[in-house]
Amino acid sequence: MIKSTDFGKDFLWGVATAAAQIEGTSDMYGKGPSIWDTFAAKSGKIKKGHKINVTCDFYHRFREDIALVKVLGFKTFRFSIAWSRILPFGKGEVNPEGIRFYHNVIDECLEHGIVPYITLYHWDLPQALEDEGGWTSFSINAAFNTFVSICAIEYGDKVKNWIVINEPFGYTSLGYMLGVHAPGKTGLSNFFSAVHHTALAQAEGGKILRAEINNANIGTTFSCSEILAYTQSDNDILAAKRVDCLMNRLFIEPTLGLGFPSADWDVLEKFQIEYGTWRHIDRYKFDFDFIGLQNYFPLTVKYNAFIPVIQAWEVKAKSRKKPHTAMGWEINADSFYNIIKQFSSYPDVKNIMITENGAAYHDKVTDGKVNDAERIEYFQLYLSALLKAKNEGMPITGYMAWTLMDNFEWAEGFNARFGLVHTDFKTQERLIKNSGYWWQKFLKS
Repeated sequence: MIKSTDFGKDFLWGVATAAAQIEGTSDMYGKGPSIWDTFAAKSGKIKKGHKINVTCDFYHRFREDIALVKVLGFKTFRFSIAWSRILPFGKGEVNPEGIRFYHNVIDECLEHGIVPYITLYHWDLPQALEDEGGWTSFSINAAFNTFVSICAIEYGDKVKNWIVINEPFGYTSLGYMLGVHAPGKTGLSNFFSAVHHTALAQAEGGKILRAEINNANIGTTFSCSEILAYTQSDNDILAAKRVDCLMNRLFIEPTLGLGFPSADWDVLEKFQIEYGTWRHIDRYKFDFDFIGLQNYFPLTVKYNAFIPVIQAWEVKAKSRKKPHTAMGWEINADSFYNIIKQFSSYPDVKNIMITENGAAYHDKVTDGKVNDAERIEYFQLYLSALLKAKNEGMPITGYMAWTLMDNFEWAEGFNARFGLVHTDFKTQERLIKNSGYWWQKFLKS
């Protein structure tokens, strides 16, 4: 049985959250609407019509929830700052109540001896900026830079650990190409424009933090999945390579000064011609102190000529009779190890932190308890793979579980429960699950 001490005394253990998923009070205390407020209000966009206006009511209950972080034994709490709580219209007038709220959250963490890790952008773009084009608009970068500067100046004396952007491929693909997440846009032109502006924002945000905050530890986070070919046919292998270019390489390689991975996919050649000039390549680059990886599942794909552009199709875990979570995501700790190895192979990646990892199951409260044995087994498998990677010399410095408590899980609403703490969304009662108690014991080992 592995122990937390097997990872070394300086290894950082934390738990992660995001503002839009837990805060609530979406139209209170001076906050402006975000794209997720707008998207969730539209009929049919969120499963069962769940709304985002209350979620976990973290805004009112943050002291109780940060105390739970302490009780579970975590040393780090990752949370994000809602852009439209600081700048209700994305730019212009600052909301003093929003500024005060995050000071209170930070102070509460520090009082409990918990290290705050702040994510600057976790998908909740102010709706006022989306009305101007959002991440497809040239003006978005100036607005983002102003937001970063305000946060750095306001909180930089207290907070030294920063994450610029959360899962850039996630929100650019789901929100600006497929339309299943906010703001619901579709098409390759929207997607590639959003990718370009996001890649710029990622680097420029890092540079602002470096300039404004002494001794800052600056990172950014990427969603990642090992991409496997369904068969060893040339078509399937090439399909897997194309998906890997999108899901795993599209943002990390420009960040490292390598440009976009156009050599392995001709569609990206056109993108590279427009956005990959030497001027852009230099602007995309930033020397991050750490790279955050967020892994939940591998992806097995096969060639499909009828799928536009990517010509690849996922072969679901269930159809392959592979173990999977309630989300249908394949459970594969070896794949977790492999994707860490893939990212650690870049020479300029200095440190890797797992900034999200976890699993959703159909949790139920029985006799005042949540016996989520499957989630405990999941963490045991994945942490064993993580330890193997660390022992082999991969530069892994920390791990953050997703997530502290059941929350608003984007288009899944409240149906996907990832928390170590059960949330009753009607009463807001918190109940530590058995997996939470498992972490409590593990972190003492």
